[in-house]
Amino acid sequence: MALYVMPVIFALFVWWFSTGLVLYVVGRPRASHANAMMATTALLGAGLWGIWWSGTDETVSGAYIAFASALLVWGWHEMSFLLGFITGPRTTASPERTSPRAPLSASIEVVIYHEFAIAITAALIYILSAEAPNQVGLWTFVILWLARLSTKFNIYLGVPNHTEQFLPAHLKYLATYFCRRPMNLLFPVSVTVSTIITALLIIDATAANALPHQIAGSVFLATLLALAVLEHWFLVLPLPSAELWSWGLASRKHEALKADSRIAATGINA
Repeated sequence: MALYVMPVIFALFVWWFSTGLVLYVVGRPRASHANAMMATTALLGAGLWGIWWSGTDETVSGAYIAFASALLVWGWHEMSFLLGFITGPRTTASPERTSPRAPLSASIEVVIYHEFAIAITAALIYILSAEAPNQVGLWTFVILWLARLSTKFNIYLGVPNHTEQFLPAHLKYLATYFCRRPMNLLFPVSVTVSTIITALLIIDATAANALPHQIAGSVFLATLLALAVLEHWFLVLPLPSAELWSWGLASRKHEALKADSRIAATGINA
């Protein structure tokens, strides 16, 4: 039973903690962001090495290392984007529009460098692990990438709940590219396909001939995809999802209080 339960607990904790940690770091003063980026880049190197090294490790620990390594690599992309280092050539609010959605070309321009960087990294991970028996790292990264793309397209096409509360101050312009609608045609497709694949991964994990490292790997991927489905539902259901990471968002409150103090000290009305 532990072979099934422990990967779920590990994935849930890493998902929750790493998300909160990223939010906390990006909410700190801009002066700290360069050092944070350098530290994260060191973790990127460790993650790529871990994916390569674990590729031939057909053990349960090898599945854990591959999964965690892929998350480190993905974390670098999250940080580089949210810290504002790798985004796109357009860093301004959406141009004036005549429809509920921002122009597609402008929306692509605000994230295109970020997407290219992910694609290049995915190709590198494929090269590092394509011929290896342990491909948990590769598929972990692919699931994270496709799930994030789906989230972005759903937000662009329109959902009732946006994620602007997670955007740091220097990326608030991104919220002007979001579209608010009760639903869009992509959302049910995204959720249905992801749920089906999650079920197939669970079937793989519970197969009678599945080896321990295969079970761990399938459980990791199924849990990660189930969390992606949950995050999609956060976009349409009135749930206080931000409360899960209130501790990570606390750094922004501290900065806001400092800004208010500076304004009060200079006698300027906000």
